[in-house]
Amino acid sequence: MKFFSTRNKGLSASFKEVLLNGLAPDGGLYMPAKIPKMSMDFFKSQQSFEELAVNIIYPYVKEEFSLSKLTDICEDAFNFPIKIKNLNESDLILELFHGPTLAFKDFAARFLAQTMFFLQADNKKKLTILVATSGDTGAAVANSFYDIDNIDVIVLYPSNKVSGIQEKQITTLGKNITALEVAGTFDDCQRLVKKAFVDKEIISSLNLSSANSINFVRLLPQATYYAWAWKKSKINDSIIFSIPSGNFGNLTGGLLANQMGLPVEMFIASLNINDAFVKFLKSGKLSEKKAIKTISNAMDVSIPSNLERIKNIFDSDLREINKKISTWSFSDSLTKKMIKNIYEEYNYLVDPHTAVGVLGLNEYRLNFKNLKKGVVLSTAHAAKFSNVVEPIIKQKIELSEVVKSLLDKDKLSIKMNNEFASFKEFLLSV
Repeated sequence: MKFFSTRNKGLSASFKEVLLNGLAPDGGLYMPAKIPKMSMDFFKSQQSFEELAVNIIYPYVKEEFSLSKLTDICEDAFNFPIKIKNLNESDLILELFHGPTLAFKDFAARFLAQTMFFLQADNKKKLTILVATSGDTGAAVANSFYDIDNIDVIVLYPSNKVSGIQEKQITTLGKNITALEVAGTFDDCQRLVKKAFVDKEIISSLNLSSANSINFVRLLPQATYYAWAWKKSKINDSIIFSIPSGNFGNLTGGLLANQMGLPVEMFIASLNINDAFVKFLKSGKLSEKKAIKTISNAMDVSIPSNLERIKNIFDSDLREINKKISTWSFSDSLTKKMIKNIYEEYNYLVDPHTAVGVLGLNEYRLNFKNLKKGVVLSTAHAAKFSNVVEPIIKQKIELSEVVKSLLDKDKLSIKMNNEFASFKEFLLSV
């Protein structure tokens, strides 16, 4: 399997180069030269999640991994439950938060860690992973790569813009994990990481890779759980997915599954008030403005990186994008009301991001009078946002022992401004 850059189809890279480099040399995002197609019989067949993952991922990696090695990696990476909850006859919640950091990012981060460790084993030069986070990515990557030999991780997160538990998950590990607390927004963190990957002095000094959704390999486990959700919904028809969306890696994983043959009627990009994508689908233009802080902080992104991949998949045809993706944005007040409504009607707790996903599915049904089965991707456990959820439901959320153990640990972070010169100086001194 060969991969090209979204900015240059003539650029060719192997899976190993895509995995370890993260970003293409021209600043573009990698995409596969050919997306393999799967039959309906394949999607319907009886498979465990790990088996499904192996069969979906193998065509992309077979030049680097034997089937046996990939099986070992998937069994190690996905060693936690994935559950689906029926709210009612037509609405399902895909619970992606049963991993070690209680967020969907565990799927991609653990797979990246296992694959990078294997391919990095014979490299004498240490690998340095840069990751910008609005909350859950940094926590999952830090946990997944913690104490792995020959790999250092530098996590950039926006100061005072992640939840308390997310910050503890990022900043309490130490060893090979360094947390940079950036004075700015997630977009500032993402900008610093992207600039580092095209800075000649930095890339000649450090062996860099990325664990953000700019790294194509993250999309492979995500494509898998869309297929798994379709199987568990027990229909033979197309389905609707509503995805709480920020940087759009999760939605792009779904588009990849759809391109591979998974029958999907519509993807709903459910947004908080950071609504640049809503405006893009109407006008084809992306307006740049600073991200606004909300209670669904992982979605506080103004310019989603994976829009570049989405435009590539649809050849930048806005009409075709609109045929497959609908989008709406919702305020914090509506999000809080939805958290309360779900709890009172179904005795079910959701975090703010999942609540936005339910709002998006409801809005789609209202606008298109569509009662086809829909799956909301639940991206985080409500306990990670107890400071928001508890006042709404007027009850305490029971924290897991893992989360409780974090609360008394000391925060280890390095404060930094959002200027690239400062970040570059730090990297060259590592």
